[in-house]
Parts: sequence; C-alpha cells; structure tokens
Amino acid sequence: MVADSAPSPETVPTDRAALSYRDHCVSFGPKVITREVSFDLVPGRILALVGESGSGKSVTALAALGLAGSAEQTGSVLLSSAGLTGTAADSRELVGLDPTGLRGVRGAEIGVVFQEPMSAFNPMFRLGHQIAEAVRAHRHRAGSSPGGAEPAGGAEATAGAASAAETSVRDRVRAQLVKVGLDDPDRIMRAYPHQLSGGQLQRAMIALATVNAPRVLIADEPTTALDVTVQTGILDLLRSQATEEGQAVLLITHDMGVVADIADEVAVMKNGRIVEQGKVDELFSDPQEEYTRQLLAAVPRLGDFGSGRSKPETGSSSASDASTAPDGSTAPAIAAELRSATVVHRSSAGPVTAIEGIDLQIPAGSITGLVGESGSGKSTIATVLTGGQKLSSGQVFVDGQAVSTRPNRAQRRRRADIGVVFQDPRGALNPRRTIGSQIGEPLRVHRRLDSHTIDARVAALLDDVQLPGDFAERYPHELSGGQRQRVAIARALALDPKLLIADEPTSALDVSVQRGVLRLLAELHEVHDFACLFISHDLAVIEQLASTVVVLRHGAIVEQGTSAQVLTAPQQAYTKELIESAPLPDPQIQAARRAARLAA
Repeated sequence: MVADSAPSPETVPTDRAALSYRDHCVSFGPKVITREVSFDLVPGRILALVGESGSGKSVTALAALGLAGSAEQTGSVLLSSAGLTGTAADSRELVGLDPTGLRGVRGAEIGVVFQEPMSAFNPMFRLGHQIAEAVRAHRHRAGSSPGGAEPAGGAEATAGAASAAETSVRDRVRAQLVKVGLDDPDRIMRAYPHQLSGGQLQRAMIALATVNAPRVLIADEPTTALDVTVQTGILDLLRSQATEEGQAVLLITHDMGVVADIADEVAVMKNGRIVEQGKVDELFSDPQEEYTRQLLAAVPRLGDFGSGRSKPETGSSSASDASTAPDGSTAPAIAAELRSATVVHRSSAGPVTAIEGIDLQIPAGSITGLVGESGSGKSTIATVLTGGQKLSSGQVFVDGQAVSTRPNRAQRRRRADIGVVFQDPRGALNPRRTIGSQIGEPLRVHRRLDSHTIDARVAALLDDVQLPGDFAERYPHELSGGQRQRVAIARALALDPKLLIADEPTSALDVSVQRGVLRLLAELHEVHDFACLFISHDLAVIEQLASTVVVLRHGAIVEQGTSAQVLTAPQQAYTKELIESAPLPDPQIQAARRAARLAA
C-alpha cells in the first residue's frame, strides 16, 4: 500500500494494464480539479476509486473520454488495444486525441455505466433501438465491412445484406440483455426507459456499455439509488464482467461496503489527489492515511446501534399528545395512520396494485423506518400521506384528520402539517431562486407573514440546520450536495409540521456528508419532537435513526416491529434476505457471503 499517486509495480503489472493513468491533471480554465493522478486498470480486476463528493473521481474518468465539457488535461492516459503481451505500438494516448478518435474509443474500447440510467437513456426511444445504435456505430469492429462498395447482385443483394445485418444486430442486443440477467429480452427491447424499474434499467445500461465487448468498463456510482437486493445483483454482474469477460473495471463510488464487496484494489481521492491506494484487504485492515481512516469510520454498519444506543422515544412525552388505552395505560398519540389502504393504478395493460391492505401507524414524536425493494410501495405510501395519491379503498389520517386529494381549503391547511425531504435536493430546489426565498415560501403561502418576520424565521431555520445566515442570499448551485439537503430539511420544517416524510434523503450523499445529515436529523427530532416516516434502502441508516421498522414487499407489509426486533432477530425470510444483502465494509465477510451465494 502506498500513500502517494504512483501505483506500486508489485501491485499492478504495467505491461498488463488495459488503461494507464500517469500524472493526469484536469482543469477548467484557471481552476485545477485533479493533480498528478496515476493508476492502472488491469483486465480481470476491479479498481475502486473512492472519495467524497467533489474529490475529482468522476471528472478523472470522464475527462479522458471527452465527456467533461471544456476540461483541459495534461499528463497521460494510455489505452492498450492489445492482449497481455501488447507493446507501446498497440496503445493510444487519449489525452489530446481528437473528437473523431474519441468517438471510436467510447462504447467500443471503453464502456461507461452512468450513475442515473434514467437520465443517460433517451426517453423518446425504445431501449432496443438505443443499444442497437451502439452496435451499428462500431460495427466495423465486429468484422463487418466499413462500407462504400455495393455487394455483387445490385440493389436486391444490398437490401438482403442490410436485412441480414439488422437481424444480426437485434440478435446481438437480445443476447447481451440475457447475459446481463434480463430474462425477457424482447419485452425489454420494446420498452421505453420509464417502463422499467431502477434495477432493470441499470442492467440495460450495463448491456449498452458492454455490447461491443470493450476492454475497459467505467462504472460511475452504478448502485447509488438502488435497494440492497437489486444492488447485490448489479454488483454480481460487474464482478462477472471482470472475472468472466476479462474486462478491466474502474468502479467510482462513495460506498465503502460496495468497495469491500467487489474491488480488488482501491484508490482514495481527496481534493483532486490520490492520497492512498493498495489492495482492498490491506487498505481496509490497515489504512495508512488519516483521511482513509475517517472515510471508513463514517460508514454506518448494521449492528453498531444495537443494545444501549440512544434513540428517539416512541411517542411524545407531553400529556396532551398521549391517549388512554382501554386497559388504562397511556398510549402514544398517532401522528399519521393508514387503515386498509389500497392503491390500484389503471393502465392499458391492466390494473397494477401499488399497495394493498396497508395498516400502518406512525406514533407522534417517533421515527418509523420504511424499507423494501424498488416497487414495493414505499413512495406510494408517502404520496398517499401527503394527499398526492387517491386511495382505491381504505382511509388515511394525519394528526387525526382524514387526508383527501381534493384541492380545498381544509386540505391545503392539512398539508401544512406535513414536511417532505426528497431524495435529490438538486431537483427539489429551484435553481433560479435564492435559498432564503425557497425556505420562506411555505411561510408566505400558509402563514401570510410580513417579510421581516419571514426573514427572521429563515435565519433561525438556517441556524437550526447548521448553515450560516448569509446562505439565504445564495443559489442552489453554489452549495454542496450536503448543504443543499440541509436547506431542503430547513424548508420542510418551516411550518413546524406534525409529520416529516424523508424519502431516501441520504442515498445520493457520500458517507461523511451522510453522517452529518443523519446527526442533524436526530438533533432536530429531539428539539422539535415531530413524527417522521424515514424511507431508505440502507438498513444501517434505518437502524441508526428509527425506533420502529416496517418492511414492505410487493405492496404489502411483511414484517414490522421495533428496530432491534426486525433488524437483529427478523422473523420473515424476506427480511433476512434484505439484511444479508446489505454490503458491509469488510472484504473478508463480503467474500464469504459471495462464495455462499454463488454456491447456493
């Protein structure tokens, strides 16, 4: 293991590298983003590039491919086009390569899996068409003629050759979709991006990136927004791309559990420099740099908040917020409740049940964790509580009042009792308005306060979320991801809501920023004593905050109870599967899990 930017020759044999970075620097005008970055990507192995947001991970990979806008580069990024015995003559320098040359590299010799496949795919075209387009763009690599001469036999022969070529392309796309674990390739090829789940769409993105069998695969935060069971499948797929397909994989991530699961080597970036790199077992067991130790310490681990930890109390402590149970004991008041709640969506393909027969109570002053796979109904429950989704049957109450989707005055007043923190603060905040204006908007709409009172309340809210008062004059793009999420929390708490709904509020944040946001939520909960529905796919985060855990699957509750009961002694097989799928920042444990999973 080394603490500088030069990789160890014993760790990475240079003559085997498919892609070699040497003293690579990226800048935008006078601003230098990365400095003297050096590492090698070797066929059959996975290198994880880790670090906080803004450390330079993504721009290091994307700039070399011409995907970082006006980025200027120095140093060397050498792509080997030969086998293990390749020579310098078989390699190409990517730094300074013209756009035409880079187009020949992207998708053909280097594939890229982007963080958000819904944004990476074109929503106007079917997935089969988009994957086939990558095949056609690089068809000459598969042995086809570059074109120019008409086949003997005239127009009919030309049409026949074109038809055969298209059939071959479709067969190739279909085979690639099957290879990445999509069992109904014809349906996937006909589908538009919005018609697939997050996991299916990410597998289709991997199919697109690997359909031309590139030597190098760059995966930029490929599992950030996925639940743990889907994430496990994607990680297995990336591991197989290295071990079975022989690709050199660069995994960019802030999730140290993912790194421990599939990486062979790790490079840690801070402020644009690689501060430490080495084999994954060595780096996790004996990190040399203080920054690396801080990253590992910030990772929430399932089980760390077991017996004896301090957690929010279930229910409010005030007498006015309590009710008397039939046996005479004091029971916590209920902030929100669903009774036999069912939502059925009607579509041309037939009815689709989002949730069915949900009975859920969120006690006042408590934090209830809601977990489950994508499509299990978590966000539907949140939308029902806010009045954004009509129930097909059943009832929903917030603070004892029935929630309706009708846009009347009573419902408008009721919505003031609910605050919502969304997953992506960049999308939730208006880029054209100042931070202070957006935090104060709920006060203008629901309280009709004068400007001086609103400004004072905004300043107090910024102080509550531990941001300077002058941030009120800033715009969202001037803030980091963690700061934007703090602003979103301040806006959600502006009206002192009875219920706060936090929908995956930390999934897009790196571990150190995530820890700060979670600590902030816990502190605010102690001060304001609101009820909270915390939706997350990260079980360690749920354990850290929630006093009660509810597990959803296919729109139904399969298990619920205290955090200790559900997460340490689960009764249902599905809950056990979720817990076992959650990656731990321990390479040895993850290796044992993977071996057991593959043997099953």
